[in-house]
Amino acid sequence: MHPVRVTLNGKFMGAHMTGVQRVAMEIVRELDRLITLDPALRDQIAFELVAPKSAAEAIAGLGLKTIPTRTAGRFGGNLWEQIDLPYLARGTRLLNLCNLGPALSLNAVTMLHDAQVHASPKSYSVPFRLWYRFIQPWLGHRSQQILSVSEFSKQELIHYGIAPAAKITAVHNGVDHVLRVRPDRSVLEHLGLSEGGYVIGLANTQSHKNIKVLLEAFADLPNLKLVLFGRADRNALQSLTDVPLGDNIIAAGPVSDEALSALMAQALCIAFPSRTEGFGLPPLEAMLLGCPAVVAPCGALPEVCGEAVLYADPDQPADWVRQISALSTDPTLRQTYVSLGRLKASHYSWARTARQLLELLAPAAVAAKAA
Repeated sequence: MHPVRVTLNGKFMGAHMTGVQRVAMEIVRELDRLITLDPALRDQIAFELVAPKSAAEAIAGLGLKTIPTRTAGRFGGNLWEQIDLPYLARGTRLLNLCNLGPALSLNAVTMLHDAQVHASPKSYSVPFRLWYRFIQPWLGHRSQQILSVSEFSKQELIHYGIAPAAKITAVHNGVDHVLRVRPDRSVLEHLGLSEGGYVIGLANTQSHKNIKVLLEAFADLPNLKLVLFGRADRNALQSLTDVPLGDNIIAAGPVSDEALSALMAQALCIAFPSRTEGFGLPPLEAMLLGCPAVVAPCGALPEVCGEAVLYADPDQPADWVRQISALSTDPTLRQTYVSLGRLKASHYSWARTARQLLELLAPAAVAAKAA
């Protein structure tokens, strides 16, 4: 029996790091680890990571041991994906992990992380909305199988007509990649932070991320700092609210994985007020590092976080003040959510995600191994 041949769409290797790119990288790494440890799997499924030529250096950084890689094609970005990739992946099954894939591919499995472009259109530019509103339903109906990252996301894909229910399988993300990172505590000194004296959150101006509620809440939390990491600077954050930003609002800018690990581990909590999320990596990453989470009861957050977090109304700054203050003044309460959070987040491993993918891509191999 010949192995199932699967081409991994490596366009993501040439993109800047986002949560979607993180998911793709970790899945590929874990698939590589599993087939390296189990030679029998190599007889059943053969992966190849194919990417644009510009991604050669990034691919080397993945450190793959068994999955072969190839950089080829005339183009980059979307043109590479739509024009070069169908030819490069001919005769194989194509695995797309980052919301997009070639419109002309028939033998594809595509991961659609969310339906945010429909649920929160104001978060995206007009060209982005138009492209996603065309390509996602096309892929949703043309791909052989659709992967979502949560049951919530699956229902959203069905609700907006992006893909039929029979095609969609929910596969949760992992978060244990944060345990590989060595924290860089120098970031605390650089930002003038003390352990437990600050709350961490996203510096993101997209409307569904709802950072406005945090900025307004921290006007009533003058003794705590709000450290927001990401590309939005202080001016961009100020544009979200009429409330003047106090000195306790810190726009940390983009930070390394090492710095972010230290920030999460030493924070009082992470505050995550998103109105919709396909999964929600940051709160679970923080929880696994011993940082309690206060989140909005929206999107997939209740599904993935369960009772291991505190919830606050996305429209009520006072509710965020109440929950964050409770963690600040009650060490026992905080320790309870440290323990609950660690336990809950530990259930989300990339090994589990990769095994679910193997069951979909090569069910015969998994069945033989189980027997």
